[in-house]
Amino acid sequence: MPESTSSQTPESSESNTGKARQMLGMKEASSGETSVWKIRLQLMKPITWIPLIWGVICGAASSGGFHWQLEDIIKVAACMLLSAPLMTGYTQTLNDFYDREIDAINEPYRPIPSGAISVPQVVTQIIVLLVAGFGVAYGLDQWAGNSFPNITIITLIGAFLAYIYSAPPLKLKQNGWLGNYALGASYIALPWWAGHSLFGDLNATIIILTLIYSFAGLGIAVVNDFKSVEGDRSLGLKSLPVMFGVGGAAWISVLMIDLFQIGIAGYLINLQENLYATILLLLVIPQITFQDMYFLRSPLENDVKYQASAQPFLVFGMLVTGLALGHAGV
Repeated sequence: MPESTSSQTPESSESNTGKARQMLGMKEASSGETSVWKIRLQLMKPITWIPLIWGVICGAASSGGFHWQLEDIIKVAACMLLSAPLMTGYTQTLNDFYDREIDAINEPYRPIPSGAISVPQVVTQIIVLLVAGFGVAYGLDQWAGNSFPNITIITLIGAFLAYIYSAPPLKLKQNGWLGNYALGASYIALPWWAGHSLFGDLNATIIILTLIYSFAGLGIAVVNDFKSVEGDRSLGLKSLPVMFGVGGAAWISVLMIDLFQIGIAGYLINLQENLYATILLLLVIPQITFQDMYFLRSPLENDVKYQASAQPFLVFGMLVTGLALGHAGV
């Protein structure tokens, strides 16, 4: 019998992998996509939706009011739609619009600098996603019976943060501290508040705790700065790797991630939620291990490997915290 041969050559396999990375909005992606809808999806960077989806789950858990029934599940799914494809898609598209000059240096294959999509098409996408986001937010407030439109206000805050993060004159991303904290809060606190508001009263304790947790998000945001350090430096953007060097920024990142999780665990102990606090602390240990194995030794080469190995423990720690707060009735 003749030997069986694969219909897919290594080159085509590599090309398909590159296209998948491009669609997800990951770095080192291939170019050459021509479908306008795929290009629009690429602008929305689906790979960045996952933390927002998880944040909604954590908020529903912290409310103590979620039940495994069809209506509650649909509410959570609708809130995920709001937080991830709509508002995160708006944020990422807006960011690409204002970053088209720096992307031409760091990621020239991105849709706008490569010319795959026109500027008017990008502006239309930004407006459509934003309007749809406010429509879903208002509907969720009505569905949840909120006397005060918490979810709509949270959406407004998110839209405003996204604008001042990317757009001049403020352009918070030019400042490594303010920009990364705004990014961390947008990825942790805002979806958490939205999920909590579906089933409970959003109170000052939840707001403060999630804003504290967002400092861990600041640490994660610093990791994302390493891929663009060359372009940031050439354009005068004060990212933490530019200000403190690669090694110094790596240490700032891991300290933010670890110390604030440990602080949250201490608060859970104060609430006498000792089991949840112990689980959270145990989840910090593998993060420290992977930080030493990968990130601190070679931040530029191992940033993606470090994120893939360590971040699952961070996000499970968020859920543990949400469950603890819901159990304690905070």
